[in-house]
Amino acid sequence: MEFLSYFGGVFEPVSLMLLIGGTIGGLILGATPGLSPTMAVALLIPFTFHLQPTQGLILLGAAYTSTVAGGAVSAILLKIPGAPANIATALDGNEMAKRGEGARALQLSFLSSGVGGVIGVLLLIFLTPVLAKWALQFGPSHLFWIAILGVTVIGSLDSKSFVKGLLSGCIGLWLSQIGYDEIQGTERFIFTDALTGGIHIIPALIGLFAIPQVLDMLAKGRNPQTIASLDVPKYSFLDSVREMIGSIRALSIGTTIGSIIGLIPGVGGQIAGLVAYDQARKFSPDRNKFGTGHSEGVIAAESANNAMVGPSLVPLLTLSIPGSPTAAVLLGGLLIHGIFPGSDIFQKHPEVVWTFINSMLIGQILMVIFGIYTAAWAAKIAKAPMPVMAAGVLVLALFGSYSVQQSMGDVHIMLALGVGMFVLQKFGFSAAPLVLGLILGPIAGDYFTNGSMIAAAQDGPWVYFFTGPLNIILIALVIASIVYSFWSNMLQGSGKTEATGEAAQ
Repeated sequence: MEFLSYFGGVFEPVSLMLLIGGTIGGLILGATPGLSPTMAVALLIPFTFHLQPTQGLILLGAAYTSTVAGGAVSAILLKIPGAPANIATALDGNEMAKRGEGARALQLSFLSSGVGGVIGVLLLIFLTPVLAKWALQFGPSHLFWIAILGVTVIGSLDSKSFVKGLLSGCIGLWLSQIGYDEIQGTERFIFTDALTGGIHIIPALIGLFAIPQVLDMLAKGRNPQTIASLDVPKYSFLDSVREMIGSIRALSIGTTIGSIIGLIPGVGGQIAGLVAYDQARKFSPDRNKFGTGHSEGVIAAESANNAMVGPSLVPLLTLSIPGSPTAAVLLGGLLIHGIFPGSDIFQKHPEVVWTFINSMLIGQILMVIFGIYTAAWAAKIAKAPMPVMAAGVLVLALFGSYSVQQSMGDVHIMLALGVGMFVLQKFGFSAAPLVLGLILGPIAGDYFTNGSMIAAAQDGPWVYFFTGPLNIILIALVIASIVYSFWSNMLQGSGKTEATGEAAQ
């Protein structure tokens, strides 16, 4: 209970102002396509130079947690994920917005983010020593199988067609191989200088989701119909709370998966949201409603996104191993102030670490308050006329793509992927499986290469990748996921056939 004695530091005037400012700023940055949590925290690093170590970390931590949640705003209203972590949120959130339930979807996303975030920070507080030792058990072979587990989700992400979902994922896996192999130094599919560094996930994410939306809006022209409308009965905050409590299964699945994946170094929040979404659908009796505007999809994805924030700091604070790209930037913030993470950080700098962790706990509550307060008027953005909306989204897409690496090559890649995705959507393909393949390709490839090099120096690849309790458990999960995906797809196909036959009669 040592952390309780440092709660007062969070409410010091300067610290509290930084916490509130970081939370509000993070929500705004998160809602801007292209500004990922990693970039948002990196942009704030210079502002911490002249602050005390505790104050600087409070600012960075508040921005981290609220940016992850803020990405749901553009995901729900515009179907443009603010960051890779919000991809799954867009699948059902935008469909809810199209029905005029944008404010409700935003309320549910912020509430579930808050619950997942609080539980994740509590795990950071109470289980740090135990979890840090457990995180050390994950080597390249285990991380490879976790990436493969994510790959098994690809086909089921496209609710319209299992086969087209798999094909979309394969296209994403191929796109992920473009560029130089960092380990072997070989060149792959580079036919223009813009592809020398590969395809960065942020421009790809913006292009695959934003540009088809823009082209679709322009095709509708001055049609008075909007992407979303608020001309529906008001949905109160208490209604949202009751609905979230009623969706305890999806909330529990999202929080559990987010906490576990956040703890594993190098996996990332984008996988947490997608895997949680997939598992919530598999365990739901209403699995056919996912992808059509089902609130459980939003709850599972957003609770997982924020639940991974706290555990991702466990290996950072105790082992100096960042659990996510954003945690790596936070490591830089610690080192700037002469604080070196390690097993003794809680003894050497207890006032800094505990105040920082406590601020993240309070920050989750502030994020929910500000998010809920802004949900109603934020949803009104979608009432803008189609041409205005298209122009605004296009400007954000261009700005977000260029700002990642200040490269026009990223803008060209973004536009090319967007036009290609627009064409593919006309044939029934979905962007979500493609993006997941693009994300998981480098992760699986790098860990397989690293594992193969280690295996060559030990007992061979079979022993390294297929033996050991943790490997066997992960392989069993991969097989179970594949079997379940095929089985549920066959059931869904037979159900459609029966329905067609009954309609014909």
